[in-house]
Amino acid sequence: MAASFDHEYFEIKAGKTGAYQSLSVSVSAEDLIKLVGIVLIVVGFGLRLNTLLVVFVSGIVTGLVSGISWNELMALVGKLFVDNRFMTLPVVLLVPVIGVLEYYGLQEHAASMIRKAAGATAGRILLLYQFVREATSTVALHIGGHASMIRPLIVPMAEGAARLRVGRPLPKALREKLRGHAAAAENWGNFFADDIIVAVGPVLLMKGVLDAAGYPVSVWALGLSGIPTALAAVGIGWWRYRALDKDIEQAGKDSRNGDR
Repeated sequence: MAASFDHEYFEIKAGKTGAYQSLSVSVSAEDLIKLVGIVLIVVGFGLRLNTLLVVFVSGIVTGLVSGISWNELMALVGKLFVDNRFMTLPVVLLVPVIGVLEYYGLQEHAASMIRKAAGATAGRILLLYQFVREATSTVALHIGGHASMIRPLIVPMAEGAARLRVGRPLPKALREKLRGHAAAAENWGNFFADDIIVAVGPVLLMKGVLDAAGYPVSVWALGLSGIPTALAAVGIGWWRYRALDKDIEQAGKDSRNGDR
């Protein structure tokens, strides 16, 4: 038996008159069960399972409980893959290329190159990458990515610089922390600077949403409003990477004291 819940709330502003209107929303148990995919994502992420597998399974389960047959669901997955092939195929094709490069020592060569640079630190490498990533995202050039840059190049370079300071293989906790900062450098550089150039998707999407909601805004105003956020991302990143370098220096001191 379906359970129905009725809620009433007020819109702050409805239309140009600013009059208050009530809106009734009915939510049934059949509608609530369709949210099971969110529960699966939360549980999967909490258990630290494979991210791609968790998202895929939650999507499949959500489709099945929503009344979509298995054949229709697989057809929909295939259609979406084909429709978005220009976004998915570069990633799929890049994986074997990166695998071949790593097999022939890409990570080792990157780490060795950084060890020869006396002034290089893990924090400086990550800050430089984030700055370059933001600069290229500003002009809609995507040169980075977790699969193509962070894992095969940036992480080995940062770990090589950190190991030079510590003097021995990095402790597991410090190594995982460094890798987390490297992943954050990609995310910060990508997400906080791509709202400046008016020709990219996010700016046009925001303009379309605001126009539809009755708040016309210029794309140039949207672009200029993104500059403080991009600059703040660089400043906050500098502070975080400086703190990371201090942790690495402390690990080096503890390592040298332990050898005495």
